[in-house]
Amino acid sequence: MSLVRQFAGVTAMNLKSVTQRPATSSVIVIGIMGVVLVLISILALGTSLAESVRSTGRPDRAIVLRAGTDEEAGSSLFVDEVQTITSAPGIASTAEGSPIATADMVTAVQLPRKKNDSRAGVVIRGMTEHGIAVRPEIRIVEGRWFKPGLSELVVGRSAQGEFRGLSVGDKVRLRRGEWTVVGVFESGNGLQGSLLTDAKTLMSAYLRAQFSSVTVRLKSPASFDAFKAALTTNPTLSVNPIREVEHYRRLSTDVSGPLYLVSFVIGGIMAVGALFAALNTMYTTVSNRRVEIATLRAMGFGGGCVVASILAEAMILAAVGGLVGAGIAWLLMSGNTFGLGAKEGSVVAQLRVTPALLGIGLAWACAVGFLGGLLPALRAARMPVAAALKVE
Repeated sequence: MSLVRQFAGVTAMNLKSVTQRPATSSVIVIGIMGVVLVLISILALGTSLAESVRSTGRPDRAIVLRAGTDEEAGSSLFVDEVQTITSAPGIASTAEGSPIATADMVTAVQLPRKKNDSRAGVVIRGMTEHGIAVRPEIRIVEGRWFKPGLSELVVGRSAQGEFRGLSVGDKVRLRRGEWTVVGVFESGNGLQGSLLTDAKTLMSAYLRAQFSSVTVRLKSPASFDAFKAALTTNPTLSVNPIREVEHYRRLSTDVSGPLYLVSFVIGGIMAVGALFAALNTMYTTVSNRRVEIATLRAMGFGGGCVVASILAEAMILAAVGGLVGAGIAWLLMSGNTFGLGAKEGSVVAQLRVTPALLGIGLAWACAVGFLGGLLPALRAARMPVAAALKVE
């Protein structure tokens, strides 16, 4: 009999016997299910939040911050500096010849979450008149755009889904009074987790004379070098021009890095526990089936075939647990909105359990199953046939 037929026959027999020992088999399935569920869930949080932040950047945009800072919340630019920045070469122009640039003020307001009423910071971004031209992906889907000079806000769809009191007509209390929500927007990126308003009105309310940043639309991605050179060689400026995609890539790392670390640490700890459970289960299985295994050896089935079949059994049970855990993670998380506190306010994203994450979860499941079945399989292959067939 060929090795392939031997392996197939022994594996089929092993799997048929699984139903006869549901308690021991379920130990592996449940243990692996927990590992994969936790691992995929936390990775999905990190991946979705990072993608939400990273997708905000575009190659034809650049952002200018105060030199020495990488974040808008810690940056400040005076009005005369903004004028110099927006006069630099490489910036696209409107039909009237005005530079397509916006000077933004960024702050945050504490709002209650819908899920548990806990309060978290939500970014408020004040933009100047060409803010929409700079960010054409923003589109109003409900209500209208805010009017400059009035205490009005438009809210991102993601922020509206995460926080209370952000429907059209609601009032949001900021400094120096209440602001009215007049519209809801979608942008398909991280901006959807923020509130937008008129920059000068916001600066007046917060008694600020400086903007946080300047974002410009470039004539082309290749125009960035000329734009940066003009700003960094100007002795009157102390600024940090950066491509917008690079800026948001850095922010996404800040958001997702700790979650990735936590996911693999917790997943690793749980995997060790599941590994010991798999070892114990497979050792018990081998011990209970020693006569059956010895009989197969006496009939001419090789030790390698026995090892492979027991490993296959352990990995199949682990894969079942992995599939169940991945399925639960997908049902619980996909499509939900999640917000995480960050330095510049909450980052809000729609959670997605991607095929890549499912693959990672199943790979961990199979790895634990393999390691959990390896030593018991080797023990079964080395078991003396005569001693195993001896009736106790």
